[in-house]
Amino acid sequence: MDGRIRALLERPELARARSFLLEDDARTLTQQRELTEIAAPSFGEAARGARFAELMKEAGLEDVEKDAEGNVLGWLRRGATDVQGAPLVVSAHLDTIFPPDTDVRVRQEGDRLIGPGISDDGRGLAALLGLARVLRTTRPPLARPLLLVATVGEEGEGDLRGVRHLFRQKGPARGAHAFLSIDGAGLSLVVTGGLGSRRFRVSASGPGGHSWVDWGTPNPIHALGHAIAAFTELPLREELRTTLSVGRRSGGTSVNAIPQEAWVELEVRSESLLELDRLDAEISSGAEAAITAVNRSANRRGRVVLAVDVIGDRPAGPMRPRRSCVPRSPPPAPSGRPPSWRSPRPTRTSPCRSGFRQ
Repeated sequence: MDGRIRALLERPELARARSFLLEDDARTLTQQRELTEIAAPSFGEAARGARFAELMKEAGLEDVEKDAEGNVLGWLRRGATDVQGAPLVVSAHLDTIFPPDTDVRVRQEGDRLIGPGISDDGRGLAALLGLARVLRTTRPPLARPLLLVATVGEEGEGDLRGVRHLFRQKGPARGAHAFLSIDGAGLSLVVTGGLGSRRFRVSASGPGGHSWVDWGTPNPIHALGHAIAAFTELPLREELRTTLSVGRRSGGTSVNAIPQEAWVELEVRSESLLELDRLDAEISSGAEAAITAVNRSANRRGRVVLAVDVIGDRPAGPMRPRRSCVPRSPPPAPSGRPPSWRSPRPTRTSPCRSGFRQ
């Protein structure tokens, strides 16, 4: 174990903090359940954010506020050696992947709590509040201020809008000393980089018509079917893990009609920005080829028109070991086993791209 970590673990302040967290665990679970039962789809986080701001104030944080994007921020400055120094930013996200009409009630089965988003990221939000309480109660010496943030727009088409806002020019996290994100349950995994993700909507439109009378008119769904088949054949690198998945599709109004429009959405993830760029180009060229083939086979009753739009872009951001604030030899988790390491995850890409420690 790293000597600095061993010395830290032996400090009496940390022993008091650990004891407090155990005593406070029931409250943490209660708040985890309460927050999970407030629906918070991406772009619909306001109600959960308002309650979280109240809980931040109850936990003793200073200058609690909601910013223009909807993030909820709270500061812990008292007791810091350098009150005006660059803060350590610790975050969790408010939104979930579930649509607004989801039943978000939590049920208990034995010692398990089960509900939509209770782990991702109900646990992170509850842990953020627990961190605030333990630091305010046990008052360990701090080298710098802490900025605790519940962010919006982490999931889906939110495209990290909350974290991007924090790290904008002159944003409160722009000059941060380091950035930590609490996402999901468990103590056995440490993620030390940002996974790149690029999301596309491929749309096709045409004149449409009746499936019998207008047979031969180019069909947008047929064109996108060819395009999807081409996408699934694209080579994906294994040494720099890269994935591609078509996640949503829609189009047409009736089974006996040639649709006027259709679209599909797909996502590419990679640890390499170069791979994202390569697949971006190949997705566009593959879609163009599919449209061309369908138009070529048509009977001169119009043409299908293509549009490829990027609907999400999270650049890959691996951390250089010498810049990482994560120790080379981490302390063991409460289980007694050291945590495992994993490089990139999308939430971290904005801080990594901005050049901050993580």
